[in-house]
Order: sequence, then C-alpha cells, then structure tokens
Amino acid sequence: YWWFYQRIFKLEINAEKRKELGKKTRFLRYEGNLPGVIYGKKMESIPVSLDYDSFKKVWDRSGETDLIDIKVDTHSYKVLIKKIQLNPVSGKIDHVEFYKPDLTEKIEVQVPIEVMGEDKNEHIKSGEAMLFYVVDEITVKALPMDLPHEFTIDVSQMEVGQSITVKELNYDKDKVEIVDLEIDEHVIRLDKMEEQKEEEVAPVSEEEAIAGMEAIAEKKPEDEEEENKEDKE
Repeated sequence: YWWFYQRIFKLEINAEKRKELGKKTRFLRYEGNLPGVIYGKKMESIPVSLDYDSFKKVWDRSGETDLIDIKVDTHSYKVLIKKIQLNPVSGKIDHVEFYKPDLTEKIEVQVPIEVMGEDKNEHIKSGEAMLFYVVDEITVKALPMDLPHEFTIDVSQMEVGQSITVKELNYDKDKVEIVDLEIDEHVIRLDKMEEQKEEEVAPVSEEEAIAGMEAIAEKKPEDEEEENKEDKE
C-alpha cells in the first residue's frame, strides 16, 4: 500500500544542508525557503533548508504517518514529518522536524480519523441528528512501512443512536496494533440534536446594579465575618 501510494503522489522532496542557525534562519524564510532538521537514532542531526511550497504540497498529502523520501545532496533518507512549528502571527510553517526511523522497528504514531458521506446521510442532512467524535486521532504501533495514512469511516448509512467502534475500523490488524483504545470503545456516534433552551435572564437596570454595588460596599466587616462563620458551621 505504502509504496503504491508514494509512487502515485511522489512523496519526495529535495533539501540542502544549511549553515544558518537560530535567528539567521529568518533570511531563508524571506526567500521562500523553510528551515528544518533531520534526526534519528545512530545519526547526527542534519540542519536543512527546503522550498516552502514544495514541502507544503508533500505535507498536505502525507501528514505525519506516511514515509517521505528526502534527498540531501547525494544522500536520501526515508523520514516521517515529526513536528511542525507554526508562526503565531501568520499561521505559516516556520520550522519542520523530520524523523528517520529504523524501518525494522515498530513505532507509535497518531493516526487521524477521516469521515466521509456526511452529505449523504439523511439524518444529518435533515438536521435531525449530528455526528459526535469521541476521538479524532488513534495511537497505533506498527512498522514505519505499515502505518495507515488515516482511518476512513463512511457514515452515509448510519442510523440515529448508532456508534462505530474500534473493531469496526478498516485496517490491517495483523500489522497494525491500536494501543490507546480497546476494541469495543466508540470512535464516533450519531445522536439526535438536543435543543437546549437557554433560561431567560431579566435584564438588570443601571439603578439596580448601582444599588447592589453600594450594598456590598456598605457591608460591615463584622457582617462578613458572621456570614463566613455561618458557612463554616
């Protein structure tokens, strides 16, 4: 599955070793590049720079669960996107961490849940019911080559009150282990819309508000002590 997916979408990207570190990396961003680092077991970290737009296209397809081929000079590394750092002002990606796993050892990652068919479910379309996510990500353990890209759930035929449990998810149970949920735990549920009427609160006039504040200000210290004593009793 993985190699087929990678061949179709070309999950590969070119990078260059960079010397700019710390605050100097802002010049890379001005030029449309993205600073990052490659790290893993039994290897020294490699600071890299890559084209921002090219990375964004790969990131949109791969997420954090698909292996990517990243080429640095004459070397190529199979990596996972481990961490993305966003700019708090612009919302753009400021820095990326690539993790080079041991392809022979199982690792744990969080796999997102992708729902399809909401627009075809009659209960959702009519407003009678709403889809509730119990979880939106599931932690799995598998070899890097066997990690599922996502858990896809078709809700087009779900009935009101129906739930989808872990054991109903479609994945290779021989290669992938779910570590944070039991097989009978719910993932999503379709429930009726509950209309909760808000209690109407009578508006307080300005005069009433001032009177209340004055009453609090005029309260004697001994009155407060007596109230506190009564509360304790």
